[in-house]
Amino acid sequence: MTRPSDDKDTAASGLSRRRLLRVGAGVALGAGAVGAGWVGFSQDGRQARVMTAGGPGDPSSPTLAVKVKNLSGPVETGPFASPWTDLGIPVRCPDGTMLFVCGDTFNGDHVPNPGEPADDWRAPVGLRSSNGDVNNLRIDGSVGGGHARALVDEPHNPAGPNRATTAIPSDAFVVDGVMYMHLMRGVIYDTHHTDFWRSTDNGETWEYLCQWPGDLHGGQFQQKTYAVADDGWCYVLSTVFNRERDSGMLLHRVRKERLGDPNAYEPWGYADGGWRWGAPPTTVFGVRKWGEICFRAMDGKYVLTWLNMNPVSIRAMVFPLPTADLTRTLEQTMIVHSDPEAANFVRSPYGGFVVPGSTFGNFHIIVSQWYDPKNYRIMQYKVNMLS
Repeated sequence: MTRPSDDKDTAASGLSRRRLLRVGAGVALGAGAVGAGWVGFSQDGRQARVMTAGGPGDPSSPTLAVKVKNLSGPVETGPFASPWTDLGIPVRCPDGTMLFVCGDTFNGDHVPNPGEPADDWRAPVGLRSSNGDVNNLRIDGSVGGGHARALVDEPHNPAGPNRATTAIPSDAFVVDGVMYMHLMRGVIYDTHHTDFWRSTDNGETWEYLCQWPGDLHGGQFQQKTYAVADDGWCYVLSTVFNRERDSGMLLHRVRKERLGDPNAYEPWGYADGGWRWGAPPTTVFGVRKWGEICFRAMDGKYVLTWLNMNPVSIRAMVFPLPTADLTRTLEQTMIVHSDPEAANFVRSPYGGFVVPGSTFGNFHIIVSQWYDPKNYRIMQYKVNMLS
């Protein structure tokens, strides 16, 4: 996504990721020790403190994770002209392969520093594992063959000194054999608009569907993630896409057959003393600074994973319904920012996307990492004891 730089610098596509990942990081924390809760509105309209792992009212043991493998890098994805890439949102294609929808992707022997020409900059790209089994993933192909190509057109237009536009994916998923992809467009962390695409050939080509303005709902409809339910609806959580800006988290629903119709998205909100569909959209999870988010229906429940910015950590919560009271749902830490690294202590982590095929007993996420020009990758982690 953005390229690393010294804290005083900006990257070619916007703010320094390394600086943003330091916001609130402080010292490295042990698993589960994540500080005080956030205040939001409960389902009865009263203010409530969100439970956090290791915090007051949290009965759980620490959540642990172990690294399975690097999925990208010069060895893993260099053969597809993509040694340097991030995000890797995993989506199981109708043909059984696993497509990793990646963000800013570069060729060459390192990620370009600010002011350097970008070598073969593409976003988004699709890297593929021919084996879609969560336990046997290995990138062995790409959309584009030996040279991964951009999935949609993005010219990376200059937008000032060391700034350019890009196309950052926030989600990719499948409904009834059709793949969908949501992109955030503009200079990173300054989203001009978002757009929505679909593919009927396992991600090889993409058809434009619609777009939303970047300032809709105060910007809180920029970063979207979709949980595909078995009741005919997709449930959508959304936030501002800017790690330095406080944002609520909004919930919408849309019928599966109307995913490409912006007017079909119905908000969940608090009005006249109660929560209901069709009320003005109201944050369901207090206000904080959000990184990447991922919302999935799984094993008869729902799981939300996200990059937390203060302190930097990748977290999860599990709940029974899309409209469950998240202000009273246990918050669990899976990955902790730390240097040195060990187990679930990871230097400069972000992302945290749920791998299709995961269960609560065999839960896998895709974690990104970026802290210098030769450490920019996606990795697979297995999480134990997710409650």
